[in-house]
Amino acid sequence: MSVAYVDTSSLVAISFAEPGYVELADRLDSYSRLLSSNLLEAEMRAAFARENRVFDPRRLLGLDWIIPDRPLSLEFSRVLDIGYARGADLWHLATALHVAREPQDMAFITLDDHQQDLAGRLGFDT
Repeated sequence: MSVAYVDTSSLVAISFAEPGYVELADRLDSYSRLLSSNLLEAEMRAAFARENRVFDPRRLLGLDWIIPDRPLSLEFSRVLDIGYARGADLWHLATALHVAREPQDMAFITLDDHQQDLAGRLGFDT
């Protein structure tokens, strides 16, 4: 089973047909399971509102939501020990760490260069 954690930037790029979105969509289709934090929905809705576009919740179909049942303090520290991350990026990285038994066994898909660098340094396949 191939698993990927999906950051909001990826789904926004696909939704808005940004350059390279077809290849990105194909890459996401290659995974048997896609995970994300439910923060993704808030970020997606905000992006659609910013662009004055109607959000269709079906864009979120196929995602398995990771909703931690405890504070992610250990994961936050682990990320921040290797570098600074903005709040939402920190949350996504920490959530991915929370669910990954071994980061190298899961991909972290993002279009944010800094977040991608941190994910790679944490051991995720980027």
